[in-house]
Amino acid sequence: MPVILGPTACGKTAVAAGIAYEMDGEVISADSRQVYRGMDLGSGKDLSDYAVKGRNIPYHLIDIAEPGSEYNIFEYQKDFARVYADITGRGKLPVLCGGSGMYLEAVLKDYSLPEAPSDPAFTAQMETLGDETLLEELGRLKKLHSTTDTVDRRRMLRALEIELKRRDQDQNDVQGSRVPHMIFGINPGRETVRQRITERLESRLAGGMLEEVRSLLDQGIPPGRLKAYGLEYKYLTRHILGELSYDEMFRLLNTAIHQFAKRQMTWFRRMERQGMKIHWIEVNLPSSEKVKIIREILEMKRDVD
Repeated sequence: MPVILGPTACGKTAVAAGIAYEMDGEVISADSRQVYRGMDLGSGKDLSDYAVKGRNIPYHLIDIAEPGSEYNIFEYQKDFARVYADITGRGKLPVLCGGSGMYLEAVLKDYSLPEAPSDPAFTAQMETLGDETLLEELGRLKKLHSTTDTVDRRRMLRALEIELKRRDQDQNDVQGSRVPHMIFGINPGRETVRQRITERLESRLAGGMLEEVRSLLDQGIPPGRLKAYGLEYKYLTRHILGELSYDEMFRLLNTAIHQFAKRQMTWFRRMERQGMKIHWIEVNLPSSEKVKIIREILEMKRDVD
């Protein structure tokens, strides 16, 4: 299975679709926000990239959850396994594509993530604790990189329950991947990705991204929930609520996306340090050349095997 990864705005979707076209495949998305319906421009679905030379390349794990819901990595693992079995069962090549490092690793390293069903007795016990105590306990068990698990008390309780069960059952162990794969990374230089991010943000705002967020709010999705999705949805929601001017929103969001891309590359470099081989490809090559390089490496690997 070819895996196409890279930071935001590097053009990985077009490359994955090109590989699928050339090798009779279908694309599986590994993006934590593209699972939500109606969150198109803000999550960067780039659905037009799946149209290659007059053919629509099938894609999976996009638009599978309702906006405002709480899709998680465990559900992604189950959905990936189902889709992977379906694609390979029909004799097609699955092509995994995305920038969400945790989702990628959950598949490639085969994380052990049992479902940990909710325990009413545990919830009743924890309900006696104050919010500050819950937050302190959760912070002791896991690094709180974002506000996703601290948006409200119910989420804090559920996150704490999962982390305690994971610790007690030693569920953090990583197994070897059951999916044969090769990883290809689109490697943009710092200045290239900065320019692409700013240009893409301008294009998406002109294309109706602000209206997309307004529509989601009009559907009744709480502002706090949209903010929790981060980046575009956080800053555009704040602008719509009058918390930021348009210029402030653009400046802060543009900076936040640059920082996000840097964190993505840091994650991918960590994957390499942990022994995961990534074949890096220059971002400025034409998509057709990137596809050609990847196909040649895949076919050489098949010949050796």
